[in-house]
Amino acid sequence: MSWAAVYLILAIVLEVGGTTSMKLSMGFTRLVPSISIFVFYSLAFVFLTLSLKKLELSTAYAIWSGLGTFLVAMIGVYYFHEPMNAIKLASLFLIIFGIVGLKVG
Repeated sequence: MSWAAVYLILAIVLEVGGTTSMKLSMGFTRLVPSISIFVFYSLAFVFLTLSLKKLELSTAYAIWSGLGTFLVAMIGVYYFHEPMNAIKLASLFLIIFGIVGLKVG
């Protein structure tokens, strides 16, 4: 695996951490999750930028945003007990198929 792929994976994990921290911050009323939003997103953008030295912008951004969306949705379902139905699940898999299509294309 190239360093660009490692940087992209780190960017995705950090973006998911930042988005999850948004929920945990309770509208910026809890200090640590509120600060975590900015730390996670800053680092996510650093690693996304580093990954773009070797990866195509369209592919890297699609992977970053698509997998981030998928992972955040799964965290919402399993950790925050948000509802999941067939349409939501199918839509998430369409995101994944779209990412694969961009990578193959």
